[in-house]
Amino acid sequence: MSQNAFVPDPEQMMLWPDVSGNDINGLNNPNPSNPKYVYWGNSPEDVAFGALQRWFYSVDPGLPEYATERENRAKILAAPLKDVAAQKAEMTDPMARIFFEAAIKNKIFDKAGVARFDPLWAFEGVEIKFRYIIVLGVQHDYDAISEAPKPEAGLEVMRQYSRAAFGAKSVANWLRGLGWDAEPLTGPMSGKVTLIPPALASGFGELGKHGSIINPEFGASFRLSGVLTDCPLPLDEPADHGIDDFCQNCRICEVACPPDALFSEKKMVRGTTKWYVDFDKCLPFFNEHQGCAICIAQCPWSRPGVGVNLAKKLHRRKQRKS
Repeated sequence: MSQNAFVPDPEQMMLWPDVSGNDINGLNNPNPSNPKYVYWGNSPEDVAFGALQRWFYSVDPGLPEYATERENRAKILAAPLKDVAAQKAEMTDPMARIFFEAAIKNKIFDKAGVARFDPLWAFEGVEIKFRYIIVLGVQHDYDAISEAPKPEAGLEVMRQYSRAAFGAKSVANWLRGLGWDAEPLTGPMSGKVTLIPPALASGFGELGKHGSIINPEFGASFRLSGVLTDCPLPLDEPADHGIDDFCQNCRICEVACPPDALFSEKKMVRGTTKWYVDFDKCLPFFNEHQGCAICIAQCPWSRPGVGVNLAKKLHRRKQRKS
């Protein structure tokens, strides 16, 4: 249990619908199924918690940079995609590797992975006809995100969502220029696909107790975007760094969470036993602070220089036990 006490704003709670977000998310549901829109819906009118989504935007963070960053992201999203070239270029593994390595070197994004698309990753009612998904990661500035839940941390999240959107559109335009249709996916709106499962499938790391992916290099301090395509890019594999076992015994994020939204044990969610964040407890605090990220900032894996060494230590320990 958190050492902090949080009491939600009554004005916000008056907008709470007559349904649990946990039920919508499939908590305790043993049957595999597609995720449903619950928040960050593409239109607030289409989701049960849409009134809470609108309330989020009514909170003044006190930083004029928020409006500037929202305008910046809007421009990125509004920029038209290239037409798909009439002639398909052959895609080779070296060609793909050179492109992604160059993009990472130039800080377009910080990590990329590719997975064969699983229809269960699409939101309920959404049909995806593409065969593959490229997942991109953009790392937060640790000094900025460690200010959570101050507005400065929320601004850093917005910056990285803008960067993630630019990265996704850059990859999509690269593929479309080569004759391969490609559709960018980016947050914070839910879009068509939930991005954490394909990120796990494409080697980004493991799901942490705080519900975010933990990567040895970035910790949990990064955001995701994606690109859908039929281009036969080289596929990546899920990664095991011993992070899941680590989270079983670590309570740092759990204790740091003001609304006590993190569980000490995994939960059944749409047919999968995994770490899960209590939506009904998390959302009010998230809304009132224009985001949160306390768990991401407090995660020991997120501290610069810690995660890679920690993963090596866990690997050596695993070898000794085998």
